[in-house]
Amino acid sequence: MIAALTQLLVFQLIGEVIARGLNLPVPGPVIGMLLLFLALALRGGPAPELQSTSQGLLQHLSLLFVPAGTGIIVHMHRVADEWVPLLASLLISTVVTLAVTALIMRLLARRTPAEGQS
Repeated sequence: MIAALTQLLVFQLIGEVIARGLNLPVPGPVIGMLLLFLALALRGGPAPELQSTSQGLLQHLSLLFVPAGTGIIVHMHRVADEWVPLLASLLISTVVTLAVTALIMRLLARRTPAEGQS
């Protein structure tokens, strides 16, 4: 488990170094995740230890939302003052995400042969 956590953190560190070193507008952990994905794709998938460690982290993913919820409670006065732009941005981003997802699904459905056909 320690080796798998170390591997995950090393990829995050590499991503952070690349993002800061090249002054990229992409967060370092996102770059690290992409690099980890590429490494796993080249390797043919994750090792069993990495897979079980990742599953364990994902099972407790909801704990990562506690700081965000705390931040909202702490800054509730700002949320109350700026609720209209916040609500508008949430609604617009949700609609755009749904529309893009639907368009991509339609595009991929056209490219994938129907079941039973090759």
